[in-house]
This record gives sequence, structure tokens and C-alpha cells, in this order.
Amino acid sequence: MRFHLEDMTCGGCVRGVTRAIQSVDPGAKVEADPPSRTVEVTTTATREQIEAALAEAGFPSGAG
Repeated sequence: MRFHLEDMTCGGCVRGVTRAIQSVDPGAKVEADPPSRTVEVTTTATREQIEAALAEAGFPSGAG
């Protein structure tokens, strides 16, 4: 699933996003692209679970 994270602008942000996603699904595969502010996630978690974890970490998602 793909997310657009307007606030993800650097490598530090990517680490925070990855930690948030892997707090829900430790085996999730996260591919982030800060210049386009998109993240592609391969996970067994639901979109709602990932969105909630991202929002809690300070990265609310838009449509991706």
C-alpha cells in the first residue's frame, strides 16, 4: 500500500516512519522516497493500523 506523507522530508523522517510502521508489523517492508514524500509498505497490517501508527508518530497520511 502507498501513502503520501507531506511531513516526511529527510532520512530522519524515514527512520521515524519506518519505526512507526514496524511497531504495528515488525516484518513490514518499507520503501520511502522523501523527495516525492511517498512511502510504499508491504505489510500484513491493515491500512487503518498503519495510518494510526503514522499519525501517532507525527506523519499523518494523505491519499497515496
